[in-house]
Amino acid sequence: MIERKDLEERELATLSPYACRAAESRGRRHPEPEHPYRTAFQRDRDRVIHCTAFRRLQYKTQVFVNHEGDYYRTRLTHTMEAAQIARTIARALGANEDLTEAITLAHDLGHTPFGHAGQDALDALLRAVRPDEPPRRFEHNRQSLRIVDYLERRYGAYPGLNLSYEVREAIAKHSRSSAREAAFPESADAAEPHGAGIDLGGFPTLEAQIADVSDALAYDHHDLDDGL
Repeated sequence: MIERKDLEERELATLSPYACRAAESRGRRHPEPEHPYRTAFQRDRDRVIHCTAFRRLQYKTQVFVNHEGDYYRTRLTHTMEAAQIARTIARALGANEDLTEAITLAHDLGHTPFGHAGQDALDALLRAVRPDEPPRRFEHNRQSLRIVDYLERRYGAYPGLNLSYEVREAIAKHSRSSAREAAFPESADAAEPHGAGIDLGGFPTLEAQIADVSDALAYDHHDLDDGL
């Protein structure tokens, strides 16, 4: 039997010096026992795959709405394609494949229905409800973090999926720095309680950057493919 400790030792011996290792994870907001056969990042990946928000990606628009044809990509198929690209890049660079996959699978959980048209509709509603406040856009990465930290209800003792800090931080940083500042105008701790422990300063981890690049590679090619 290959146990968790064997997997962690393999990571310590084989991954790039810049990679994140499960044995060195910062942990979770709510401490819990380690699994005997899965690393922390493998558990993160599995929790994302089995959560309600992940299944809902099946009917969320990527470019063309669902009823236009059964061959067009949805947010779910885009996410799966991006995760495959991310795993390949992570393997080639000696990054942590499990962490990279978990981040990529979670990166679009907060997207609106109907693609960016849905986001524009929410932006208009926000401006109508709060006309006297500075305009603020709906940010899907902030909503993704809210989903995994609060809206998903998988455990009786606390809300959310209780993902590792590495995955949560990558979700929050899944955008350009200027977009992150717009999405998180204050520190995550001050902005909302489910942002606890997230540091928006500095560069994302290697695995988070791979997920970001893989997302762009996937939609740049596949959105054009669907359009043609």
